[in-house]
Formats: sequence, structure tokens, C-alpha cells
Amino acid sequence: MPDQLLKDKITRRAALIGGAALSAGAFLHLSGAENLLAATPQAGQAAFPKEYRYGHIVQEYYVQRLREISRRRQQARAGIRTAAQVMKLRDEVRRKLLACFGPWPQRTPLNARITGVIERGKYTIEKLIYESRPNYLVTANLYVPKGKSGRLPAVLGTCGHSNNGKAEAKYQEFCRNLARQGYVVLIFDPPSQGERFEYPDEPGEPGIQAGVVSHNVAGNQMTLVGWNFAMWEAWDGIRGMDYLLSRPDVDPKRIGVTGNSGGGTQTAYLNALDNRFAIAAPNCYVTRYIHNLENEEPADIEQVLPGVLSAGLDLADFFVAQIPRPTHLGGELNDFFDVRGLRGSYEELKRLYGLVGAGKNLALYIGRETHGYNKGARESVYEFFNRHLGVNAEPAEPALPAESDATLQVTATGQVLPLGSRRAFDFIRDEAGRLASRRKPLAGNALTGELAKQLNLPARQAPPAYRVMRERVIRRTPLFRDYGFVIETESQPAPVFAMLHAIPKTAPQYFFPEGKSATLHVPHVSSLEELLSGQLEYSADEPVLFALDARGMGEMTARTHKDQGDDFFHPYRSDYFYAGEGLKLGEPYCGRRVHDVLATLDLFQANGCQGIHLTGRGMGAITAAMAAVLHPLVTQVTLHNALLSYQELAEDPRYSWPLSAMVYGILNGLDLPDCLRELAVAKKLAVIDPWNSRMALWQKDKLPAHLASLGLEKLEIRWS
Repeated sequence: MPDQLLKDKITRRAALIGGAALSAGAFLHLSGAENLLAATPQAGQAAFPKEYRYGHIVQEYYVQRLREISRRRQQARAGIRTAAQVMKLRDEVRRKLLACFGPWPQRTPLNARITGVIERGKYTIEKLIYESRPNYLVTANLYVPKGKSGRLPAVLGTCGHSNNGKAEAKYQEFCRNLARQGYVVLIFDPPSQGERFEYPDEPGEPGIQAGVVSHNVAGNQMTLVGWNFAMWEAWDGIRGMDYLLSRPDVDPKRIGVTGNSGGGTQTAYLNALDNRFAIAAPNCYVTRYIHNLENEEPADIEQVLPGVLSAGLDLADFFVAQIPRPTHLGGELNDFFDVRGLRGSYEELKRLYGLVGAGKNLALYIGRETHGYNKGARESVYEFFNRHLGVNAEPAEPALPAESDATLQVTATGQVLPLGSRRAFDFIRDEAGRLASRRKPLAGNALTGELAKQLNLPARQAPPAYRVMRERVIRRTPLFRDYGFVIETESQPAPVFAMLHAIPKTAPQYFFPEGKSATLHVPHVSSLEELLSGQLEYSADEPVLFALDARGMGEMTARTHKDQGDDFFHPYRSDYFYAGEGLKLGEPYCGRRVHDVLATLDLFQANGCQGIHLTGRGMGAITAAMAAVLHPLVTQVTLHNALLSYQELAEDPRYSWPLSAMVYGILNGLDLPDCLRELAVAKKLAVIDPWNSRMALWQKDKLPAHLASLGLEKLEIRWS
């Protein structure tokens, strides 16, 4: 990232403010400019520890949010006491889940073809390619029992996050052993796994790891057009079901679905979405959302279902949606998916199944191993499937060697891209182009209304409560004295803070400017990093500069996921983690940061400030631009290293901006050029050193044509 070198230029102090009863807010720091030239700390003085001062705030805020949602859900479910109420709940849950997944893609020809056959003693393995979407190739292996006649039971096998997809040894195990017992089994490679890598290494291009990182790259990008990777991935399985139903050797009334980990995720989704399955067995996935959050367990983007929490749903609801379908829940004691949540989901389902007289249709297996589709779990599933699908076979597994990846390979090269397969990105780019062609420019009240709607902003208390933080010394070169206000931008069910630094020419200062204007800066990642690096500047006639760390930024950065290192933009660190929680709540994390800025502006306004020059850098430029459109106190705007449009991110397969910078479905209603045009007309906008989709400076010779394509020909661009 452009500011990567700043990471070692600042240290962070560890201090907690009062436990779990904190609320969402902003913290205002005032860093005295006396002693700016002081050099080395005195002997015996402690260095400013490298830690985040308010790093627990965001985590506790979301924990309290989910606990309240869980409490309301459990209270409502406790009132269900009859079979009729269960079936009414089932129908309600189905409707809510379908809304979370979004519109279904169009069914198009599968164009299925067999590229080869492997002969084994009791079964054959057919090498299959089908198109889940036009020219979007899915590679699969089909295990077919030998010596069987008539219509056979079948199983759709879903893969976990193995780079070799369907060739993973434990996934081969359940496929071939089900085939030995008389099942037709179809197992397919998920996107960016097995033979479906979508981001191959290219000279001069950033490398993208196959599997979950590739999923996140595509899935984060999908949010811009209002798609989600959960539906994208599930659709491959739904079309796999279509293929099974097209075969004369498959009994359409006896088809099951099973998978482990990421395959357990797909099994849960397919169970809920597709009424054609007869039985389901997810393994090492089902728990409760609150446990994933409390345990700081990051979710892959396909496990981040938009609006699922605001709809009052939990993981058990993927099975409530199909009561009384036979369901086998599996897990392991040493799994990172908390077994408490698995047991709790099972007990919840057991009561509902019992109310409709289908208690025998539910089973629970908990092994004593670690995460994986282990032998005990597989044999438990075989027994459950055999019992419910009328198969008379021995569920015990014989020991057999796994096939090599090359043996199971469906394509000649081992990858579908050389066959001309499209990528998820190609569909995203096309959809973004379609939305751009029909989207009309917005201005004035139409823009502010649509922007507030897209951000799903909460109500603001005006002015917000705040706390004064007394002097502390940052013993670094140069030396600063730090003062501040912690601004409570949200208070229910727990407060969150954002942190406002003030850099006065005379210190201390414990008041807001009255009867005059001020400058407020929103940083890329951290106010103090920009301050100590010299990036934070202000004009000679300003007595004080304020800089705001909104939630999750700067000293408000969550201390969770520290095992991922200090890279703020790591695909699984805290910024991504809480952006995912916001997506599940239907509350864009970007929008909550905008809210923190708006609440802080309310506080300035309530204390007599006459106007704000709002500045932002990088990530903060997005937040500042949106806040400036929405708040009347802002009279001037300067954006450093600004992203000029979300359209750019949808058109670059290797973009760099994180999920927290994006807003779900925003390109259906507006784009950043709408905000920039509005600010250029009404609020003296200046854009300095704009960044492109990869967080790098735009090339000066290419920028004019790009600005023209965005309708920003008159935008003032300055270069430092």
C-alpha cells in the first residue's frame, strides 16, 4: 500500500476505557505542538507501546448487537408450541433467506459433456464439465456404481476450501464409499479451486491466492452490484442438481447433499434454497453466529450473507427452512466452529422437529478430532443416508488409496481458463457496465436521499455525548502531548467511539472552536501515523487542526486478529471482519464510519463552529466525501488520494480497496462521481493526487480521459 512505510513510524498506547458498556463514537485527540522539536525520550521514560488504545470498542459493540438479536430471536421462538406454528415459521424463514440471497440467476443450457471415464472395481468415475452460467465452466467427477439397475439414490458432494477441490483425499473418500454402497455421487470444484482457478499468476500483476482469498476478491467486488458470493457459489450446486435430475439412473426423490467446512456452508445453503433435495448432512460448519463473532472467527465472503442478522436469522434457520427434511449435523470437539453453537442449533431444531412429529429425522454427530470430514463423521452420514433413503449397505469404510489429482483431472491442462471459460469477474464487470448505462446522475436532495438510503445511516443524537481525555505524552521523535475527546456516536446496545485528534499551536485545548471555522481531517488508516509522517498539514492561519479516527481506524483499530500481523488490509484481519458483520446486519461499515464523521460534525455545530473544511486521505477520502454531501456544516472539501469511482473497482479484477470501502449494491443507485460533482458545485472541492483501483497514483496522461468518462471534466485536480 502507498502508506506501508508509515507502519513503523508510530506506536500505539494500550489503555482500556471501561469494559463492555462502551458505545459507538468518535474520540477527539488534541496533540500539543509545543516541544515539536524535542528528540529522544529521557532515560527511564517508557516508549509509546505498539498497541491500540481503544482496540476493544468495535468488538464489544458488535458482540452486544448480536447478543441482543439472539435474545429477541430466542424469545420469539420460545412462543412456538404447535406444528402449525412450526410450518408458519418455516415459510417465514424461507422468505427471509431468499431475500438475503437475492435474485436467482437465469437457468441456461448446461451443455454437459463427459471428457473421460475412470474404471474401478465397484464404480466408474466420469469426468464431467457443465456450464452453470453461459460459458462459465464447472469441472466435476461423477461416481457411478457398477452392477446396479433402475433409478439409484444420489448425492451432491460439496467441497471445502481445498486448493485441489474435488481431488482432496477426504472428499474422495465419501464419494467413492457412497458409490460402493449404491449411490450416484456428483462432486464439483468450487470457483477458484481444483480446475477452476480464476486468478492465475500473470507477469506484472499482483498474485492472488487460490481458494478463500480468491473468493474474497470476487465476492467483495460483487457487493458493489448487489450480488453475493453465497448465491454465486450455491448456483453451481443447484445446476449440479439439475444435471443429476437429467440422468435416467438417478431417482429424483432420493437425492442428498453433503460437504465439510466450506462444503458444509454450501450444503446448508443448498438445503435451504433447493426444495428438491431429500436429505442433507453438513459437517464442520454449523454453529451460531454469535460464537463466530465472540471467538473472533473470520468468515469467508461466501459465509457473509447480506442482511441475515437484521432478518433475525441464525445458522439453524438453513434447516428450519426445510423442516421436516432429514438432516444430519456433524462437527468435531476440536473444531474452530464452536461446538456449543452446534449443540445449541441441534437442540433448537430438535424441539421444532418434535413438534411436527419428525424427531427421528434429525441426527447429531460430534467427533473428538479436529476440523475435517473425518472417518467417524463420514460413517455416521452413510448410516443416516442409508436409513432414510432405503439403502441396505454396510457403512464401514475399507482402506483404499486416494486417486491422484492428475487422474481425476477433467480438462487437458488441469484448468478451465484455457478452454475459454469466463470468470466471475467477467460477469461482475458486465453487470457494472449495465448498471452504469441506466444510472442517471444525481444531485441535490435526490443525491442526499439516495446516499443516506445506501449507507443505511442510524439516527443521530444531537449533539453526541463525549468524554475529555487528559494529557498523555507520545515519547517519539518528534514529541507530542496528546489531549482529546472521546465522542459517543452510537450508544445502543453498547457505545462505539471514534477518536478525534486536535493539533493546536498552543496547548492544551479542551474546547471546540466557537464562532469560527475549523479543519477536520479523516485519515487513510491512522491520524497519528499521518501526523508523525508529516502528511497532516494545515495552513498558517489555522490555530488548530482536528483529525478523526472513525471506528476501526487509527487508535480505534480493533485488537482482534492480531495473528494476521499489522497489515490493515490483510484479507482476513479486523477491518474485513467487521465489514462482514456490517454486511450481515445490512449496515455498511463504510456507512457507519460516515455516521461517525456526521456525529462529530454535529458536535462542532452544537458548540458554535461556523464551518468545517473537511479533508480526507485514501480510505478517509471516501468517508469525507460522503459526509460532506450530507452535512450542512461542511463548506470546503479537500480529498487526497481519493478513489474517483466504484465503477473502477468493478472493472479491475485485481483491485486493492477493501470490503470496508464498499457499499452493498451502491452501483444500483449512485457512484462516487455523483458526490464529487455535488461537492465541486457547492463546497469548493479540491482533489489532490487521486488514486486508482489499485491504491496507486493515477497516471497524469491517462487521467483526463478517465475523468471525461465519469462526467468529471471540470473537476479540479492538483498534484503534489
